[in-house]
Parts: sequence; C-alpha cells; structure tokens
Amino acid sequence: MVEFLHIPVMLQSVIDGLDLKPNGIYVDGTIGGAAHAEEILKNAKNAFLIGIDRDNEALSASRKRLMRFGKQVMLVHDTHENIKQIAEQAGVYGNVDGILIDLGVSSYQLDEAKRGFSFRFDSKLDMRMDQTQTKSAFDVVNFYEVDELVRVLKDFGEEKFAKSIARKIESERKKKLISTTFELRDIILSSVPRYKGHDGMQNVTRCFQAIRIEVNAELVKLSGTIKDAVSALKSGGRLAVISFHSLEDRIVKNTFKELSTGCICPPDFPVCVCGHKPVVKIITNHPIIADEKELQENARAASAKLRILEKL
Repeated sequence: MVEFLHIPVMLQSVIDGLDLKPNGIYVDGTIGGAAHAEEILKNAKNAFLIGIDRDNEALSASRKRLMRFGKQVMLVHDTHENIKQIAEQAGVYGNVDGILIDLGVSSYQLDEAKRGFSFRFDSKLDMRMDQTQTKSAFDVVNFYEVDELVRVLKDFGEEKFAKSIARKIESERKKKLISTTFELRDIILSSVPRYKGHDGMQNVTRCFQAIRIEVNAELVKLSGTIKDAVSALKSGGRLAVISFHSLEDRIVKNTFKELSTGCICPPDFPVCVCGHKPVVKIITNHPIIADEKELQENARAASAKLRILEKL
C-alpha cells in the first residue's frame, strides 16, 4: 500500500484563480488527497469546504489531512456529477464562492498496483475510481461487443487502430478471459504496427485511458456537471476546472463558451428574439498550463489545462 498522494497541479494558479474570500464557501469536487483543499482552507480564513470524492481511500486520506480544520470541512462520498444535489443538501446551493473540479487520476491511483489503472504493474484489470461500483475494466474488456470496444477506443482514446485491437481482444478472450493489465498491454502491442521510433506504448496508453474513461463514465455528464456547478455558485463565484486530455478540455471549453454566450439568434435576424443571456464571464481566454519549474517536479502536469469562469 502506497500513501494516498495526489500532487496538486497548478496549485498557486488555482488559489489565485478562485479569488478566495474570508468566510467563503468552497467545494472541491474531486478532493483526492486534499492538497488543493488544504491550500484553500489555509488561504481563505474561516472558510467552509465541501470535499467530494468517489474514492473512499481518497476521503480517508483527506479526513486525516484536514482534521485540524474541524467543522470547516464536510466530506462526501459521491461524484461531482451530483454537485447540485450535494450543495442543496448542505444548504449552500446558490451561495458557493468557489468550486474546483480536478479531472485527473490521482498519483496514488496510478501508483497503487492493485487499482489496475497502470500497465506499469501486473495487476488485476480494475480501473474503478469508486471501489463500490460493480463495473470494472475486466467487464469492459471481456464482455463488451466488438463494436462497443471500437467505440470506446476511438471516442475516448482517439486510437486509429481501434478495430484491429478490438478484434484481437475478442480473439484472445475466446481462449481465456483477459484478467490482468499485462495481458491487455501485450494484446494491444500485438495488434499495432511496430517500427523505429514507435514501440506501440503510445497505443497502450491511449487504450488504457479510453477504458478507464468508460469504466468511470468520466465524460458522459461533464458538460452537465459544469452547468450544475455554475448554478450552485453565487454571483461573482468562480469555477476552476483542470483537465488532462483533449477530449475533456474540448468539453470544458465548449461548455464555458455556451454559458458565456448571449444572443443565439440566426445572424440574419434584425433584432434578438431569443432572449438568451450569458450567465458567466470567462476569466481565462486561453487555458493556464504548468510552468517549467512545475514540470520538472511533476511530469504528470504536462498535459494539464486550467480554465476558470466567474458567474455573473
């Protein structure tokens, strides 16, 4: 067992971007090891923070780390998809000063072999962020129809050899169920061309990412989650979202744009008849990325993008 660790990405940028207020109300929608949450509580005097995570091991680590803040902290075993209901139940809906949603997988989840997120370890296929849910990577790999596997690998991994990989998976699982990360890794490697400068590990990375996204339904409700988060904010409250791959960032970018757009009438209409009003202003016209110093200390920050909006 490794210590639950999630090295906070762009920590100072998040703290600055949330524009923290004394006595403010904050929500960390993916609290992980509570590194971001701890800084929020340290920098916003007498703040109240709701920490949400689907991973009970994350919540256990957060509880220990934030113990000194006592009743300033409320931890919830749930997913940020339910942020609206969680805020309502806590009596803070419409009064939240700032929300952070970090969409990354924690360093702990990647480094703890038993969780089955990484092909660096030979472990059972799992990839569940919430260990109480039933569907795992084992189920996706062994029981999805070939067409469904192709969809997952294409849509969530942008994998150009999705068909050949899916067919190879089908062929191998007929002989024996695929139960470990190394078995899946080797099947993927045997399904893609290998040549100088391309050893196939990029394909493995994309496929593991795609299966993880499918297992945890990471993209299905992301746009709706952002809209629910905005609805929970007070006027002037801020939402910060950290994404780690292009599919996530595209959804975040487009949802921010939708929420910040005014009239949506056809351009040839002489006057506005839709009455559509923007509900946010975008603080970051371009995403914030990690600087060189952070990249030297945490290579996993290389793909991170931070976008921030403010509710009008």
